[in-house]
Amino acid sequence: MNVFRFAGDMTHLFSVLVLLLKIYATKSCSGISLKTQELYALVFLTRYLDLLTDFISLYNTVMKLVFISSSLAIVWCMRAHPVVRRTYDKDQDTFRHYTLVAGSLVLALLFHDRFTIREVCWALSIYLEAVAILPQLVLLQRSRNVDNLTGQYVFFLGAYRAFYILNWIYRYFTEQHFSRWIPWIAGLVQTGLYADFFYYYYLSWKNNVKLQLPA
Repeated sequence: MNVFRFAGDMTHLFSVLVLLLKIYATKSCSGISLKTQELYALVFLTRYLDLLTDFISLYNTVMKLVFISSSLAIVWCMRAHPVVRRTYDKDQDTFRHYTLVAGSLVLALLFHDRFTIREVCWALSIYLEAVAILPQLVLLQRSRNVDNLTGQYVFFLGAYRAFYILNWIYRYFTEQHFSRWIPWIAGLVQTGLYADFFYYYYLSWKNNVKLQLPA
């Protein structure tokens, strides 16, 4: 554990809390991509298989359980909650997210640390998380006007990954034999996908105007 990883965990947790607050307070999931939320649920379910076999620390276990349960709860709300599901932008959220799952699975089968079920699932989760935000970004571009809570949710998601890149750099220089190229490359790709959003988020903050993305 170091300050960069802790900051990454906290911004990730904060992004989830912001999204849950939006859904709970407004009884609406307008502007939120169900496709992205389903991808994140799959990411956490495949990454945290070690919950069944290993205990690292109470902090580690609690964080994993929080991310799994919150992602499943968000998907349930968007699909089954009698009020929230009516606000889902189904006609705009049309990204074919199964292609991201298929592509990530192929990469996981080809490039992994060890060819075991757990390691392949871990690699799948890393590759899939790198692109899971794509349906959300496409939905925001189509709707153009982004409400404050949705904008903050995406911003903190991007900040989480940026902190984790700093965590990996820190560990590379402070820990012997720390070298995991799969999350490094995937993390850079994921952060790069946020670059355009960060630019317009900064402009909206600087000019004190509502966040708008180009079509």
